[in-house]
Amino acid sequence: MPARWWRRPPCCRCCPGGEHLAATPAYIDALPEAAQSLPAIGADDIAFLQFSSGSTRFPKGVVVRHHNLMANARAISAALRVERDDVCVSWLPLYHDMGLVGCLLTALVAGCDLHLLPTREFIRNPLLWLRLMTETGGTISYSPAFGYDLAARRGGGDAVRGFDLSRWRVAGLGGDMIRPDVLARFAEVFAPAGFRPDAFLGSYGLAEATLAVTLGRPGAGLAVSELDLDALEHRSRLHPAGQGRRRAFARCGAPIDGFQLEVRDAAGRALPDGHVGRIHVRGPSVMDGYFHEPEETARVLSSDGWLDTGDLGALEDGELLITGRAKDLIIVNGRNVWPHDLEWAAERVEPLRAGDVVAVTGEGEDGAEQAVLLVQCRTADPEARARLADRVAAAAVAASGVVCRVVLVPPHSLPRTSSGKLARAHARRLLAEGDSGERPPPGGGGHRRHRVSRPRRGGPAARGRLAGARAGPPLRRERRRRGGRLAGG
Repeated sequence: MPARWWRRPPCCRCCPGGEHLAATPAYIDALPEAAQSLPAIGADDIAFLQFSSGSTRFPKGVVVRHHNLMANARAISAALRVERDDVCVSWLPLYHDMGLVGCLLTALVAGCDLHLLPTREFIRNPLLWLRLMTETGGTISYSPAFGYDLAARRGGGDAVRGFDLSRWRVAGLGGDMIRPDVLARFAEVFAPAGFRPDAFLGSYGLAEATLAVTLGRPGAGLAVSELDLDALEHRSRLHPAGQGRRRAFARCGAPIDGFQLEVRDAAGRALPDGHVGRIHVRGPSVMDGYFHEPEETARVLSSDGWLDTGDLGALEDGELLITGRAKDLIIVNGRNVWPHDLEWAAERVEPLRAGDVVAVTGEGEDGAEQAVLLVQCRTADPEARARLADRVAAAAVAASGVVCRVVLVPPHSLPRTSSGKLARAHARRLLAEGDSGERPPPGGGGHRRHRVSRPRRGGPAARGRLAGARAGPPLRRERRRRGGRLAGG
């Protein structure tokens, strides 16, 4: 096919039109060399700007230089023992660091095959991911824990028939908190297809380090520690679980080549193994700054190259264990409460799904901090809504001993980052700006009737408003549908 040029007229301000060329690869390869040489690119030149996810603050442009990128891609390849005959498969969006650096660019550096599944197709049918793994003989693929959860929910029975996952040697995890229970279910569902649990591999990274900071060992499986939650919440220490409250925490591996990692207390002193503190890292792929943000850069990056990640965790046997984000921590009566514990307990209540609940700090009637659960509710029936709120509050109390206020909000109204993570800081702001009703704790006395949603004169309903028009397109659409009033359907 010969080359064909055409001019597309502008259709809007964002698509101004211009000259377009359609040609085959063979035609392009046959073109003569241009007289003009390509610009010389140095190791210190900017490769791209990677914007942070914005889960706890407004996204900032991380300056990733060519030497940062190459150092991280080579370290990932070495840690995962990537060979030329490996086959990588990914559904992760390429605007996210895990999809761009961890999958696309690392595969190019390692020289192995890469097969990409459009993210929208994965969301439509998560089993397409595993179908592509089967058809290509995929050996390496990464996903946040929710990806494995979606696939496991669709799998089972006849749905697994025809899959062959026996070559999958690195089932990587990153991008959000690792849930061992979800992974156990995935391994059980896809065991008939040849999936092996020892393929699971934990990792930790962030955009400010280009991507990876720690990685597990391929073939070793995911190391999980059962910890005493009381010791963690009251003393910030890792203690093996006893007879009391417990939770399974996944380890995220050891630092990759060239990286140093320290866990520090509030005064900046390095802590020994088993003590929870802020995670600081230094290495060849750590950024030298945010784009045009010198004050923010100085806030997180020391003069000797140590990056304050803003994450909390501890070292155990030389491996990193993440407990959460410092800014997400909920403090109730001097006790550290991890939002994931409350969210995961609430999500076990039917008919809630993963990602339907976000836990944030709110203000109680006495002005003290209070744990608040924003719960996406898919029914407008007042009795069903009251039962759901009661059961969610009871589940949180049973799991953590924390009495939470429950606020029901419409489906798809919880704010998320570009990578799909819950944006707790944004949700906290929306709660503070909105007008949400109180929910008494379960068993609060007699047969008192609980208020679910009572419209206030001249405004949205008290329960579920979540800042109305500021909560994003889904909430605005719901608001328009109900004629400007939002009772939290």
